[in-house]
Amino acid sequence: MLSQIWHQMNTPLLYAVPVFLLCLALEAVSLRDHDPEVRTGYMARDARTSVSMGLGSIVSTMVLKAATLVLFVFLWTYLAPWHIPSGTWWSWLLLMVVVDLAYYGNHRFSHRVRIGWAAHQAHHSSEYYNFATALRQKWNPWSEAFFWAPLPLLGFQPWTIYIAFMCNLIYQFFVHTETVGKLWRPVEFIFNTPSHHRVHHGSDPEYLDKNYAGILIVWDRIFGTFEPETHRPTYGLTKPVGTYNLLKLQYGEYVNIIRDVRGARWSDKLGYIFAPPGWEPKHLRERPAAVG
Repeated sequence: MLSQIWHQMNTPLLYAVPVFLLCLALEAVSLRDHDPEVRTGYMARDARTSVSMGLGSIVSTMVLKAATLVLFVFLWTYLAPWHIPSGTWWSWLLLMVVVDLAYYGNHRFSHRVRIGWAAHQAHHSSEYYNFATALRQKWNPWSEAFFWAPLPLLGFQPWTIYIAFMCNLIYQFFVHTETVGKLWRPVEFIFNTPSHHRVHHGSDPEYLDKNYAGILIVWDRIFGTFEPETHRPTYGLTKPVGTYNLLKLQYGEYVNIIRDVRGARWSDKLGYIFAPPGWEPKHLRERPAAVG
């Protein structure tokens, strides 16, 4: 029984991986006129790094599923006030919407709380934007468990939560491209699209911390984080990492947090962990600018 549930949870990804690789290859061929000056198309080393990070994320996701499945089954079995049936179309539609809202919350947390950003920033580290970038995933998805935990309490069977989340991520793969412009206006209004997600990957000041959507862009419109695409973004981090070392890309920001916490006053230590990325204590923000 357990092995059957485990297979069901991973089936969407098993079918999706060959499609991902095919789309990546087709896009790379279509964008073979690579321009390194403006970071268009594919750069081989960057793409290899992204794919390697994607392979690593498969392992980390499996670990997360194994670590949370027992907890979610307990919450669903003993604490949920009701159980939502999994054999109806409306329950799956409702679950996809609720999972998408949970994804929005986790994604926003990952950008606005530094300890969350330390895990997520690896996905934004590429200065290219293509299907390979979609595979540049984090290896430490710990925060997702906190945002999924309410779902079994709402009555959704745990195995269905993992399937819905996998489908959400599969959808997001296809918004990581510059080969698709803006779509039909009603589609752009309701759904996350390549145009919307390009904004999210931009390091331009007007694009920072915008468009957190997974599938539905309506969450950004409701919660005030929507920004339309008005020009081609500058992709990557505001402070480029300048490395293709997988461990530095994945864990370098954790090292920076430890360094900042160790050197901070006791009253400022928590700020370096839970404040937004780039936060500094008041006495450092107000220091006079250097002269000369």
